[in-house]
Amino acid sequence: MMKSFRGGVHPNDRKSYTANKPIETAPLPNKAIIPVRQHIGAPCSPIVAKGDLVKKGQLIATTDAFVSGNVHASISGKVIDVGEYPHPGLGTCLAIVIENDGQDEWAEGIPLKRDWQSLDADSINKIIREAGIVGMGGATFPTHVKMTVPKEKTAEAFILNAAECEPYLTADHRLMLEESARIVTGVKIAMKALGVTKGYVGIEDNKPDAIEVMKKAFEGTGVEVMGLPTKYPQGAEKMLIKVITGKEVPSGGLPLDVGVVVQNVGTAVAISDAVTQGIPLIQRVTTISGKAIKEPKNILVRVGTTFREAIDFCGGFASTPEKILSGGPMMGMAEPHIDLPIIKGVSGILALAEGEANTGKQSPCIRCGRCINACPMGLNPSMFSLLGEKNLFEEAVEDFSLLDCVECGSCVYACPAKRNIVQYVKYSKAQNAAKKAAKK
Repeated sequence: MMKSFRGGVHPNDRKSYTANKPIETAPLPNKAIIPVRQHIGAPCSPIVAKGDLVKKGQLIATTDAFVSGNVHASISGKVIDVGEYPHPGLGTCLAIVIENDGQDEWAEGIPLKRDWQSLDADSINKIIREAGIVGMGGATFPTHVKMTVPKEKTAEAFILNAAECEPYLTADHRLMLEESARIVTGVKIAMKALGVTKGYVGIEDNKPDAIEVMKKAFEGTGVEVMGLPTKYPQGAEKMLIKVITGKEVPSGGLPLDVGVVVQNVGTAVAISDAVTQGIPLIQRVTTISGKAIKEPKNILVRVGTTFREAIDFCGGFASTPEKILSGGPMMGMAEPHIDLPIIKGVSGILALAEGEANTGKQSPCIRCGRCINACPMGLNPSMFSLLGEKNLFEEAVEDFSLLDCVECGSCVYACPAKRNIVQYVKYSKAQNAAKKAAKK
C-alpha cells in the first residue's frame, strides 16, 4: 500500500455536483475586464490605451520582470477603459476593459502549427513566458520561472499534479477525461524543457475513471500514472512529492531542492496550446458549484468574464448564498460580491447555501491539539492564531516556522473553536514581508 503524508483531513468531497458533467463553453462576455495582475510577482503594465482596437490573443500588458506573467486580450474589440476594477484576491487592480465586437478574431499569426520536438529548452521556456502561462491550480506562480532550472540545481523528475483534492472542484477531472491528448503533449513538452526522463501523474483514487483514461493515454511514454489515497491536502506540492517520490522538501526549500518540478493539469494543457499552436493563456476551465447554484457546471470561460456571467450561465442562484468563494472551500477566498472578473487562477466559483459554509463564530483556543494532528507540515497552528491575534508575527516566524505553512486549511477544518488560523497566517506572513521590505 502506498505511504501517505502526515496529518491531513477527510472532508466530504462534494464533487458529485459536477464530476459527471462534460465541460460546456460559456458565452463570450459583452465586455472583458482583464486585470494586469493575474499572477504571483511583478504586475504588468498596459501597452494599449482607451480607444485602441485589439484582437483575441494580442499582448495587452507586459513587464521586463522575470517573475511575472504576460496578459493578453481574451476577446476582440475596443478598449473602452484602463482603470481600477474589482479583483478576486487583491480587492482592486488596474484592468483593461475590452468591449466585445462580436467577431472573436485572432491576432495575426495565431493559431499556428509548430513542431515542438524540434525546440530546445530555452525556446520552449520563452514561448511559455510569452504566452503568460501561470499555475492554474490557484497559486498562479509564473510557469516559465518554475521551468527554468538554476545552474546550481538539477531537475530529476516531473510530476503532473492531478490530485484535485479541494472539495467541489472537478475542472481537472473533466480535462483528464476530455482532453487527455493535450495533457500528454503538455507533459512531454515540460519534460523536454526540464531535460528529465522520469515523469509521474498523481491522481486521487476518488477519480477512478480519470486514472483509467490517463493510464491509457500515457501508455508507452515512460510516465507513471499513480492512484493516490484520497486525503486532503494531497495536491499540495510538498505532500505530492513526499507520497510519490519519498523525498521531503526541506524547511524553507522548494521542490527543485529535491530535483522535482510540479505542474497542474490545466497548466499542462496551456503549455500544449502555447507551444504547439502559439495560443496564449486567455481561457480556462472553471467549476461553478455549491448548493446555491441552480445548475452546477464545469465551464470553459474566457479570462475577464465576470463571476455573475458565469453563474448566470449555470441558471443563476437556487437560493441566496451564504458565502461566495473563489477557488475551493479549503484554500479559496471569500468574495464580497460577484461582479469580479475570472482570472487565470480561478479554478472554481462556489456559492454555498445556508449551513454549507463554515460561518460559525470564532471562540478562544481550547488547546485540544486537533490542529497539530491535522497539520501535514508538522507545525503548531494553534500558536499561529494566538501569536497572530497579538501581532507577534516575528515570534511565529522565528520560533514556530510560520513560513513553512502551506495555508491548506486542514487546521481550520479540524478546529472545534472555529479559529481563523489561516487568516492569521496570511496576516503574519504579510507583516513579516512588509518588515523585510522596509529594512531593505
